[in-house]
Amino acid sequence: MFKGKEDLSKTQNIGDIQKALKDVSIGSDKEERNPVNRTILEVYEALNEKGYNPVNQIVGYIISGDPTYITSFKDARKKMAKLEQDVLLEEIVKFYINNNL
Repeated sequence: MFKGKEDLSKTQNIGDIQKALKDVSIGSDKEERNPVNRTILEVYEALNEKGYNPVNQIVGYIISGDPTYITSFKDARKKMAKLEQDVLLEEIVKFYINNNL
């Protein structure tokens, strides 16, 4: 049973995910990315532009499924809602593994 944010930080190293996402290059190659990766990048950019911590917001969304973690700015919430949470998590894990092993 999920007891809260404190328990999550003990069992998972969110810092590793933050480091992996920090190194994502945001630029003109967006069109070359697969649709899931492109959506994550666009949502990340929208959250960042609005002054949110994108990693914390995306992690909160994945854990809770609550769409209010994602801003509606630039239709980010609608874009994220089109992705199944398991597909989203799979893409993030694949990216992490491919860039850290």
